[in-house]
Amino acid sequence: MKNILAIILMLTLYGCSSYPIERETQNTAQSCSGSSNLPENLANKFEKIEDKELLNEALGLPNKGKLCQGQVYKSKADTQITIFRAWNSTNPNSKFGKWWAFQKPTGKISTYRSEYEICYQWSPLDKLVSCILKPEVKVVVGTGQSAECSEYLTYQVSDKQQIYIDNASMSLASCTIFSGEFSWK
Repeated sequence: MKNILAIILMLTLYGCSSYPIERETQNTAQSCSGSSNLPENLANKFEKIEDKELLNEALGLPNKGKLCQGQVYKSKADTQITIFRAWNSTNPNSKFGKWWAFQKPTGKISTYRSEYEICYQWSPLDKLVSCILKPEVKVVVGTGQSAECSEYLTYQVSDKQQIYIDNASMSLASCTIFSGEFSWK
């Protein structure tokens, strides 16, 4: 009996030692699309900073959403940056959620969902808010991680940049709300 336990223990330890750790922690820029560098028209409105805790809050594991890669920035004091968020009118608290974009959503809702990895369970995307980012606010800018919405729908990593804001209600000003309307084509 002792010999069998010893063999099982050795096989288990051998199996663990030969399993590449990189598989478990693989969440690198190599497997992500796009870049966390700011677009040229916004580069002078932010400064790059280090904040590992904030960055780790924004990064997600494969198929779990959030960001695939990111960089922490702080908005400069003398700039105004307009950002956008599509949200869920049945949950008023989602108006100031953590996920934002530099670009106003256009085109098909299904395309927007795919590009920003927004599962249908998370939001019907029936409202839009446009706000000004306050000065001296820390954000994470990066590209989207894959998201498994169901056994039938998984969004792959995306090269579309997203903005993660830890406390959006305190970080934004001059917000304007828009309602979604049917527009069939």
